[in-house]
Amino acid sequence: MRILSADGDWLEVALEVIRSGGVVAHATETCYGLACDICNQQAVARLFRVKRRPENQPVSALFTSISHAQRYVEWPQRAAELAGKYLPGPLTLVLPLLGAEMRRIFPTPKGGKTIGVRISPHPVAIALVEAFGKPITTTSANIHGEPNPYSTSEILHQFEAAKEQPDLIIDSGTLPRNPPSQVIDLTAEGERILRSAKRE
Repeated sequence: MRILSADGDWLEVALEVIRSGGVVAHATETCYGLACDICNQQAVARLFRVKRRPENQPVSALFTSISHAQRYVEWPQRAAELAGKYLPGPLTLVLPLLGAEMRRIFPTPKGGKTIGVRISPHPVAIALVEAFGKPITTTSANIHGEPNPYSTSEILHQFEAAKEQPDLIIDSGTLPRNPPSQVIDLTAEGERILRSAKRE
C-alpha cells in the first residue's frame, strides 16, 4: 500500500488509482472509507475482494451534492426533507436508482436497483469525488467483520497479511471516533432505519 499525506499533493495520484480500477482509503466525517469507481464493475468486484465483503451486501455511493445525487436516484419529498436537514453529514439515504443508472452503477459486483446516497463534509472526501466527476464508492476501510478504522495504522494492521489490499491510503491522521452514518431506507412506502447513528 502506498501512503500519501492529506497535507501534500495526493489528489492526482488518487484520481489515477481510481481511474485505473484501484481502491483508495481516505478520511470521512465518520471513519476511513474505501473509494473506487462505482461505475466500473471490475473495480467494485475488486473492492469487495479487498474488504472480503459478502456480495449481497451493497456499498453506498459518495456524491458531491444533493443535485448530483438527483441525477442518479429517485428523490421523493422525504429524501428532500432529510437531506435538507442532515446533509452533508453522517446520513445515508437508500433510494431507488433511476432506470438508466441501474445499468451503470454497481452497488455490488452484480449491480442493483437501489443505492445508499452519502454526501460527506470531510474536505478530502469532497475533493476526491468533485475531482473525479462521478460517484465513487463509500464503505468503511476495514476487512468485513473487523472494527472501523480511524487511522492509517489501523488500516495497515488489518491488511498486513491480506493478499488483496487497498492501493493507496490518504493519511489524514487519527480521526475522532465518530459512529457510522445513520442509514434510512426510503425505497418503500414509509421509511426504515437500517442503522442508528447512536454510539454503542
